[in-house]
Amino acid sequence: MYYEVIVDISNSEIDKVFDYHAPFSVEVGHRVLVPFGRRQVEGFVIGKKETSTCRHDIKDIILKLDEYPVILPEMIELAKYMATKNLRLIDCLRLFIPAKLRGGRIKVLKKNYLSFNTDLSLEEALSQVSKGAKAQRSIIIKLEKLGLVLESELNAEYSPSAVKALVDKGILIRQELEENRVPESLKRDNKVVTFTEEQQKAVDTINNGCAGTYLVHGVTGSGKTEIYMNVIDNVLKQGKTAIMLVPEISLTPQMHGLFRARFGDKVSVLHSGLSDGERYDEWRRLLLGQAQVALGARSAIFAPLKNLGIVIIDEEHDNSYVSESNPRYFTQEVAEFRTKYNGAKLILGSATPALETYHKAMSGKYTLITLKNRVNKKQLPIIETIDMRDEIRLGNTGVFSAGLVSALEETLKDGNQAMLFLNRRGYASFKRCRNCGFVPKCPNCDVSLTYHQEDETLRCHYCGAKYRTINKCPKCGYENLKEGKLGTEKVVEEVLRLFPTAKVLRMDNDTTKTKDSYVKILSDFGEGKADILVGTQMIAKGHDFKNVTLVGIIDADLSLYYSDYRSAERTFQLITQVAGRAGREQKAGRVIMQTYSPRHYVYGFAKEYNYEGFYKKEINTRELTKYPPFTKIVRLLVLAENVDDARIGADKLTAKLITLKTKVQGIRNLQKMSAPLKRLRNFYRYQVVIWLDIESENDLMPLIYQIANDGNTDRVTVFTEINPQQML
Repeated sequence: MYYEVIVDISNSEIDKVFDYHAPFSVEVGHRVLVPFGRRQVEGFVIGKKETSTCRHDIKDIILKLDEYPVILPEMIELAKYMATKNLRLIDCLRLFIPAKLRGGRIKVLKKNYLSFNTDLSLEEALSQVSKGAKAQRSIIIKLEKLGLVLESELNAEYSPSAVKALVDKGILIRQELEENRVPESLKRDNKVVTFTEEQQKAVDTINNGCAGTYLVHGVTGSGKTEIYMNVIDNVLKQGKTAIMLVPEISLTPQMHGLFRARFGDKVSVLHSGLSDGERYDEWRRLLLGQAQVALGARSAIFAPLKNLGIVIIDEEHDNSYVSESNPRYFTQEVAEFRTKYNGAKLILGSATPALETYHKAMSGKYTLITLKNRVNKKQLPIIETIDMRDEIRLGNTGVFSAGLVSALEETLKDGNQAMLFLNRRGYASFKRCRNCGFVPKCPNCDVSLTYHQEDETLRCHYCGAKYRTINKCPKCGYENLKEGKLGTEKVVEEVLRLFPTAKVLRMDNDTTKTKDSYVKILSDFGEGKADILVGTQMIAKGHDFKNVTLVGIIDADLSLYYSDYRSAERTFQLITQVAGRAGREQKAGRVIMQTYSPRHYVYGFAKEYNYEGFYKKEINTRELTKYPPFTKIVRLLVLAENVDDARIGADKLTAKLITLKTKVQGIRNLQKMSAPLKRLRNFYRYQVVIWLDIESENDLMPLIYQIANDGNTDRVTVFTEINPQQML
């Protein structure tokens, strides 16, 4: 028998199958140690066969690194599928296991427990200890009542010597037991819910329907989560498993609390915010069948679940479901592969679906389920538009309009809570010299550094570089520096200046770096320990706080004027999502939206929560301009440490694509240019953008992937992006 092994080295030249023998039993999916050249490396067994075409001496696998296969057969097929899209096979395989499992850097946590020896009576045990040994006698009495106790706790309460003496005498029995490292979650009750007519119809449609894709288009607060839990419950009763995805790690603690209240230990959580030990334990519980529901952010789509019955992608429109680092993948595409492989159902849920998704539903490719009403039967909160140009004319150049200040004052007076949304973190977007115009930039990236007042630093929000702030221009010495557009730090400062007694929390990437910081912030706000929550898009979706009656959108225009065909769509989605945080329970909600472009059509549709109207206008524009879903946009992103290598690499790709265009039908247009972000993390970036006819996509994409693959060298890396979420 020959075993096909992919070695764990991320290099395009050796990203291929190598044949090995094995002097012991090995299964597909095992992680193994193999001789490779002059060293020993880890690898993954992805297949076995009776014959080999290898012309060299075939070596033996040295060692199995785990007791059981760590990669399921399904996931090997998924890796092969992903590898057809200009991805290295080994990079795909690495997605399926915890990073620290490689190299044996994480193991099962085992702890010693002690119990009373039940072969003895209490009297017999006490008779073996002198009356003066009070600590030992106390331990015996305690364990005879309690049963199993952690040895470290007994050592801390009494003394290690007293405990050891009882173990040596056989009065206490020591057992080494595995212990799971369980992630924190928000505490939630398992409420008995009576479905609305819309919810019941949605559940019946999904539970009684065939395998395929369902779009649940429901307004914020329409009870989509209850629908998800009901259909998961139905799948579990059939002996199948489920994956539930949320777009933000910040949503996981709340959802985890709800799911644990409903499903208990059947739920396992996977996301990058876990400790290495927690991630390994949660992944292992899924692999061994100890948990049947995987809950988490994007990476949870790779949960090692067998017999998958359903995948749910909540807030499916969110761009966080697209991986923008190697290996680059689209979560929905992976979900479609897994559900087809298992004959399972895929549910996409959103109050503001992506236009491409809704177009497929309207075309009959997906089953559309619509929820038009909130479960609390309350109206969606009224959105009040404030023209910030009028505020300036009246002499108000501050962060908040007079209307928002008044609304905050009223909210605090009534004992309610408010959420203030601004999708920019930091204190100011940059610092600039008023005299010579100098702006501090990141030496690794083609971006200005963001000013953070709380620790007086300048930071790059792309590569994470951090520097001490400047108080005078390093070029001309001028001291009167101007600050750029405000961020969440500045908003908090202004709130406290206006309302000194208010308790304010901030939630953005800077305040959620430590473990369980999400849980702490959300718990405190949910328990009423703060009056106002200021945050970025982390607070815009999914959260459910019963006392929030006011939402303030500080700068609605922030995403509107990006040079991106999706800018209007993103703006509509963000406004609708963040507005939906108000009035979730019985208290009425109110939304104040500040803008410098109040007559823009996006705001007209957003004020009325008119998704259908917005969709019709936007889809007509897309059809006229030939943007997705009426064409397919492919970006080949070329990265190199040397600018000339990046440019020459892009030139070569362009030449091959021009040749391809002359030979085949379906390439509407192609352009080579510098990427908008010319340098990122010390890599220079060029891009070749291709517009394809939809009907030619299946024929052309394999050819384009091959051209992209051929463009990879030891000095140049080419990534392929389909309908890129951000053309940075």
